[in-house]
Amino acid sequence: MALVNSREMFKKAYEGNYAVGAFNVNNMEIVQGIMAAAQQENAPVILQVSAGARKYASPIYLRKLVEAAIEETGLDLVLHLDHGEDFEICKACIDDGFSSVMIDGSRFPLEENIALTKKVVEYAHDKGVTVEAELGKLAGVEDAVKVAAKDATYTDPDEAVEFVERTGVDSLAIAIGTSHGAYKFTGDPTLDFDRLATITEKLKGFPLVLHGASSVPQEFVELNNKYGGQIPGAQGVPESMLSQAAKLGVCKINIDTDLRLALTASIRKTFVESPAEFDPRKYLGPGRDAIRDMVAHKMRNVLGCSGKK
Repeated sequence: MALVNSREMFKKAYEGNYAVGAFNVNNMEIVQGIMAAAQQENAPVILQVSAGARKYASPIYLRKLVEAAIEETGLDLVLHLDHGEDFEICKACIDDGFSSVMIDGSRFPLEENIALTKKVVEYAHDKGVTVEAELGKLAGVEDAVKVAAKDATYTDPDEAVEFVERTGVDSLAIAIGTSHGAYKFTGDPTLDFDRLATITEKLKGFPLVLHGASSVPQEFVELNNKYGGQIPGAQGVPESMLSQAAKLGVCKINIDTDLRLALTASIRKTFVESPAEFDPRKYLGPGRDAIRDMVAHKMRNVLGCSGKK
């Protein structure tokens, strides 16, 4: 099988009323856990890399890990740049073999965002690479993305239509109330589904993306707290809301924080229960299994993409 772009994957997701999970990767165990789940669930999958993860792991190591994942599982997958901040990093990832990139110009005024996105689209499409962009601002913190709650803005449906038409982008990340990181809501979680439905209707068949969509399962918050993690008050997006979004034109849902919580809780548990342990295989192995189980749950029970490969 092969590295593919997102075009056909999103077409199937839109028509089938499900979403594809885009899971952030940083190292070998995370890649292995995600791919084991995708193979087990016979599900489409996107591995995505932030600029910080790319710097941490090194582009060549990441590329070889992805090649190994394809060879071992026999699955097609998308390798996606998450939150590319400028043309240069998008170009570098395209030249390095990524099959999809995100250019995040959401910090700019509309016209600047359109100009930057269009420049990336023109370069990427010439190489057979798909492009995601963002319109509206999500609050929260994730790697280099830092937006205060007061600066968050929801996506305007009419601007979304203009943006897609003028840029030729392949998918659009929208802001309807999610936020980056573990601390998403101070009160009852709410997403603006009316806004989502309006955008979906106006764009008719165009794939939308939801960032900041980790659910922050309390079982993993409690496990981290039990074993010394101390993660107070984290509250994510209810999984039922994510399932609802997948039926309203959202074809890609980003998940990162949940993976971090599952992996870290597993590692902390090992060290508390076996404080003399120093064999990395004895704590990274169970961590990899925790990633697999988390991703399989998301694919089967939340995204609805199990069996859709």
